[in-house]
Amino acid sequence: MKSFLLMTGSSPLIILTSHNSIENSILLDKLLAKGIDKFIAYEIPYDQARQRYGEHFKIVANDLHETDDLRVLDYNGDRAFKMFRFDELGDAHFHEPLPTGPAGA
Repeated sequence: MKSFLLMTGSSPLIILTSHNSIENSILLDKLLAKGIDKFIAYEIPYDQARQRYGEHFKIVANDLHETDDLRVLDYNGDRAFKMFRFDELGDAHFHEPLPTGPAGA
């Protein structure tokens, strides 16, 4: 199981997923279905996320199944952003959709 801080156009959020990579096509499709197509992702150490979110983490993580492989742990952008220091995060991973038309269109 992995946890990621996503910096999105609307707000930071923290997700849990059973996928090993933030670039997994199934995970990207699920994020897109939630309106998230462009983001910067940082992996969060799973044990740190579990410790800091406590009981809430247990509730969310216990709801994660193979057929339901994405859970939002925190959608409060202010809290999600402040929960972890930058030096606790993994490397930044940038994702954006491929351009579909002429530049500026």
